[in-house]
Amino acid sequence: MRVLLVGGGGREHALALGLIRDPGVEGLVAAPGNPGIASVAEVREVDACDPAAVAGLAVEVGADLVVIGPEAPLVAGVADAVRAKGVAAFGPSAEAARLEGSKTFAKEVMTAAGVPTARAHTCTDAESTARALDEFGAPYVVKNDGLAAGKGVVVTEDRAAALRHAQDCGRVVVEEYLAGPEVSLFVVTDGEAALPLLPAQDFKRVGDGDSGPNTGGMGAYAPLPWAPPGLVDEVMADVVHPTLAELRRRGTPFAGLLYVGLALTAAGPRVIEFNARFGDPETQVVLALLETPLAGLLHAAATGTLATHPPLRWRDGAAVTVVVAADGYPASPHTGDVITGAERAGIIHAGTARRAADGALLSAGGRVLCGTATGPDLAAARDAAYALVRGVELAGSHHRTDIAAAAVEGRIAVPG
Repeated sequence: MRVLLVGGGGREHALALGLIRDPGVEGLVAAPGNPGIASVAEVREVDACDPAAVAGLAVEVGADLVVIGPEAPLVAGVADAVRAKGVAAFGPSAEAARLEGSKTFAKEVMTAAGVPTARAHTCTDAESTARALDEFGAPYVVKNDGLAAGKGVVVTEDRAAALRHAQDCGRVVVEEYLAGPEVSLFVVTDGEAALPLLPAQDFKRVGDGDSGPNTGGMGAYAPLPWAPPGLVDEVMADVVHPTLAELRRRGTPFAGLLYVGLALTAAGPRVIEFNARFGDPETQVVLALLETPLAGLLHAAATGTLATHPPLRWRDGAAVTVVVAADGYPASPHTGDVITGAERAGIIHAGTARRAADGALLSAGGRVLCGTATGPDLAAARDAAYALVRGVELAGSHHRTDIAAAAVEGRIAVPG
């Protein structure tokens, strides 16, 4: 089949690598892509958030499947426009993508479906925000109600900082804090059938020891040696299937990738958030371990035939990815700096560009690239990922040095 991949970040580079490994893929086009993706796919220019432009490109390139990577195009209705042209699209409708596009909508769905999650209030002014903060107490959790590229959440002991974030956002969801290790679970679904991928853990804070502000993600690993047995089955039964049923009941079935962000609390798993697409950087490690052909899996979800898809197969061992961020990230990342050492297997491009004059690789975003490696166990995969990162040179760049360290050292405990 011919596949059109929409997007141009690290998640899309990881998806591109997974798609080209599928023997059923005869051609891969990516739009707009990035220099890393360009090494494995034909790259075309497109405004990824323009539904008509993406749908037109899908027809032009003869795509049998369109895989939509980022959340903004999904919320904009790109999947709807592609399907209207008679082309299979992996990604939810604009209505179903509200599960990520509006934290308030997601809470309403969870409440209706009986999904275990944090208590929360939607607030639109300083007075209601202050009341919610006082009700739940510190640590304060304040989330931008809309899309914020993974950086719309503030978790802080500082009440004034929580109020400032709410004021900056305008409309927020204030939640009670959920204590416990976090888990990312990706679920491929056609709206009814659902197949879970391997659970992963990512690292949102910019600095070692989970210090500093939230980012789009500084690294990830899979699988989780400390996860309770039966965790995935429990989440599928208590979270995923009730959510999918509620969305069907509302007439907006969710077909695509349902990302379930969880906290494993003393009272059991609780949903922190839903996303409507693969997470970044967890995609890098989960797909590195997936042995099942990726395009066939996504096509089954896009065409409503997931119930007959064979069970998923996974490679033995573990995977770790470490993000290299630009100087100044996340507040004000510096771009346009030359990168060397990135032309190696395992380096996944996220925010990179080619200089027109000489083809030099330049930084073009906050999270610039990541080193992704597998190994027979978590320790070996971690060592290999950091070896990749040490070979990259980018002025002023920084990365966390503790990705997967606590898991390797057996320092993660699940409450209860």
